[in-house]
Amino acid sequence: MLFAGYSQLAAAAAAATQAAPEVPGEADVKKELRVAISHEWLTTLGGSERVVEALLDIYPGAPVYTSFMSSVNLPETVASWDVRTSFVQKLPYLDRVAQRYIPLFPLAFESFDFSSYDLVISSSSACAKGILTGPGTTHVCYCHTPLRYAWEPYLDQRFRFSRPLVKAGNDLVLHYLRLWDRQAADRVDHFIANSSNVAAKIAKYYRREAAVIHPPVDVDRFSPADAPRTYFLVISRLVSYKRVELAVEAFTRLGLPLKVAGDGPERERLRQAAGPNIEFLGYVGDEQIQELLAGCLALVFPGEEDFGIVPVEAMAAGRPVIGFGRGGLTESVVEGRTGLFFEEPTAESLIEAVSRFSMGSFDARKISRHAEKFSRERFKQEIAAFVAGKMEGAGRKKGSRGR
Repeated sequence: MLFAGYSQLAAAAAAATQAAPEVPGEADVKKELRVAISHEWLTTLGGSERVVEALLDIYPGAPVYTSFMSSVNLPETVASWDVRTSFVQKLPYLDRVAQRYIPLFPLAFESFDFSSYDLVISSSSACAKGILTGPGTTHVCYCHTPLRYAWEPYLDQRFRFSRPLVKAGNDLVLHYLRLWDRQAADRVDHFIANSSNVAAKIAKYYRREAAVIHPPVDVDRFSPADAPRTYFLVISRLVSYKRVELAVEAFTRLGLPLKVAGDGPERERLRQAAGPNIEFLGYVGDEQIQELLAGCLALVFPGEEDFGIVPVEAMAAGRPVIGFGRGGLTESVVEGRTGLFFEEPTAESLIEAVSRFSMGSFDARKISRHAEKFSRERFKQEIAAFVAGKMEGAGRKKGSRGR
């Protein structure tokens, strides 16, 4: 149960982190600004962590405030970051029951002191935007998605309970999180959404406008290769809302070779449902992903994502994408040119799309060039320009009040 033992967990909370020192900048706006970054948690170097990485390129030396950190799956480069964790870091059994501590995350981010900063950029998919800042601090939120646990619990099988009392308890927690999340959104000065899809959710749930800046993708790591292409490929965390079961069912019925790269709680269930033509690879690193993309006919992307980094990486490698035609995927994939869409979240609809697929219909070089528009350098330029404009506006407003 998500809210299990809340009173005991709250009692285990330690004191808030110490006030942050000034951060020296390099040039122009950065020279004058004291900048900090707020991020949900650091457990792996995924898409949202790549955003933090790019933000640190723009604002080197900025401290990263986060609820907790686990270095098990983090690369050594993260060790050079100035990471400052909350009291959640000291809670017991964190590596096993982190999800159950989510009701404490609002308190964790509210406990940080940002009074010494001119600018805080939150990288938020849950509670990182709920920080408290004073009138002299500008808060820009780069929103990966509104708090999914609260606003879209129907996407996650973990929130479907058969026992009435357990369901009622979790519904109560989600209700509390929705109320808090809506209030926390009002603390943000400026929203940036990672896609038009997320901007629409921000407008719906928070009644706020958001600029759209697509997340950074290291497209330079990939290039079209002339390797033999002998299988279809899924790269995904194996959790329910990713809908990997659609790909497993469809390709089991088709009898076509499918490799599934990734791990998660759904792995055993998916393996039991899969035919002999489905190969589960478990967790794979960056180098192996490059090799897998080089040898695949197409990437299969069955879930509905807020944006989706993996399809852009596949396109950078010159490989087309067969994906569910909803959400952020429609902002990166061009039907008929860089991939194909299936319209219903069913195995039958995916089978129909695969039946339309022909490798000869796609030009790997053109697909790769299309992916360049989502590069890391483009992201950094757009973020820096957006923040500079907002800080200049904030400076004018402060000056006008003194006249």
